[in-house]
Amino acid sequence: MTDQKLSPGDEFDKALRARAGGFGVTLGGAERAGLRAYFEVVARWNARLHLVAPCPPAEFAARHVLESLLALRFLTPGASFVDVGSGAGLPAVPCLIVRPDLRATLFESSQKKSIFLREALREVGRAEAAAVVARRFEDSEPPAADFLTCRAIERFAEILPGLVGWAARVPVLLLFGGPALSDALDKLPLAVETARVPGSERRFLHVVRR
Repeated sequence: MTDQKLSPGDEFDKALRARAGGFGVTLGGAERAGLRAYFEVVARWNARLHLVAPCPPAEFAARHVLESLLALRFLTPGASFVDVGSGAGLPAVPCLIVRPDLRATLFESSQKKSIFLREALREVGRAEAAAVVARRFEDSEPPAADFLTCRAIERFAEILPGLVGWAARVPVLLLFGGPALSDALDKLPLAVETARVPGSERRFLHVVRR
């Protein structure tokens, strides 16, 4: 069977299998099935909510899902994390699918995207593992958590100082971004470990430890 004849879900799964090792991720059949269900619910909602920029299934697998799963190497067993600016649920939902031991609170200011997030969590069987807060993070008390994740928030470099202050009691921040975020982090008195996203010259995962 050629790639052209594969369904979008099959293309997505094929890319997961082919590229997971390059991201240091091991995925069994159950994990891939859950991630495929997530890909399909994003695809159904994307035209209405513009959750992510349109891209081929294989690109979605690598650029969004596998990149998100880079956080797993830092999330300790049984950890709780708060995800700020969840949007399409990245990185939180893929991490929750692959690691059933994790618990999360997802902050998303858009009411419509918050509805999507609850539906996505329900469809992948992780609704009980996460709470969705439909407010800006600045308007809420930060929940107790072991980690904070943030990947696709608008004006990331601009809001970074406020986010760091808001999450003052969170021991480890896992921040995905490009050169602008790297420059903003360099200006703050923080201990930062940086890992390049596989296959990208301009995407990084920054690990901030208190």
